[in-house]
Amino acid sequence: MKTWQRSLLIILAAAIAAGVSGCISVKSPDKAPRLLKIEDAAPKDLINEVNRFARVNAMRAKMYLKFEDNSFAEFGSKEVYREADGEIVVQRPASILMKVQVPVIKTDVAQMTSDGTKFRVAILQDGGSGRYKKFVIGTNDADYSTLQKSLKHADLDNGNAVKEGVNAFSNLRPQHFTDAMLVRPTDAAHVYTTSTIFQTEEDLSQSKKSPLRMVIRGYYLLDEFGKGADGSLKIERRFWFDRVGGIRLARQQIFDRVGEIESDIVYGKEGKLTSTDEFSNLPLEIQVTRPKEKYSMRLTYQAPEDVKIGSQFPPSAFVLQNSWGLDEVDLDAKLREVTADLQDARPAQKASDELH
Repeated sequence: MKTWQRSLLIILAAAIAAGVSGCISVKSPDKAPRLLKIEDAAPKDLINEVNRFARVNAMRAKMYLKFEDNSFAEFGSKEVYREADGEIVVQRPASILMKVQVPVIKTDVAQMTSDGTKFRVAILQDGGSGRYKKFVIGTNDADYSTLQKSLKHADLDNGNAVKEGVNAFSNLRPQHFTDAMLVRPTDAAHVYTTSTIFQTEEDLSQSKKSPLRMVIRGYYLLDEFGKGADGSLKIERRFWFDRVGGIRLARQQIFDRVGEIESDIVYGKEGKLTSTDEFSNLPLEIQVTRPKEKYSMRLTYQAPEDVKIGSQFPPSAFVLQNSWGLDEVDLDAKLREVTADLQDARPAQKASDELH
């Protein structure tokens, strides 16, 4: 090989080496979420944890309530109301009494009860207009979506802004909180499956500018399925268990008949309820989100050590009486009226369509 050929090969080899070196040069790594260390658990451990929560059969507690109205989330806005004081009494299987009060002066804003079948809501203050001061009676399992659409159209027809037709407690129902505070135990009538999931989240204990702010957290999912008469399975509940630093029930999702999320319940940091050690490692804060009703409520125990667990209350404690003489609204009667009007309107509309 001639000298000039050897020199050319050396130059080419050097150029290729430089190019390859440039292609694989080490760059500063991008910030990536931290993968948090996870713990393992067997399915029976997850079921046992649900049933540990279910040991609470009755409770009386004073709480701080924070209400968030998401009716206008589609427009990129929401209403966040001031924190209110609350007193809640719950008892299995599905009874609840809730009082909402103005802080400091302790004036009742609303009272509501559910005996597991019927609910009653007394709206005592509405900011001064008096428009929403009502005593509302309804059925827990009823679907009032048709009635709500009818009322919304009436507001529009009267020239009122939609926002003026929304009241903080208009869609608030006491039974929405029973399954959040009194977790139902597992049973042999349902089918349970487990799986895992990882989510990218913010670690709120870190500053917003910290590279440790974003983390990847692992969860176990425990799904509960009900058995249909035809042998089909339908999801009813989903439990999320945080696997970081132990196994903690962090979330419960409750589904309706068609598999849509009815309640999304997030459980906050754990602590001790009552003055004893019998009810330790239970959530001190509960966030209940109702996607259909477009609101969420955060419930925080005012004094966890003063919570009373186990005392039984008579059935009459969960049937609110209209002692204020408020105008009564029977939602079931209203729904029957609206349904009848819609049925009467269909033949007339059909005849009009045929004429045209």
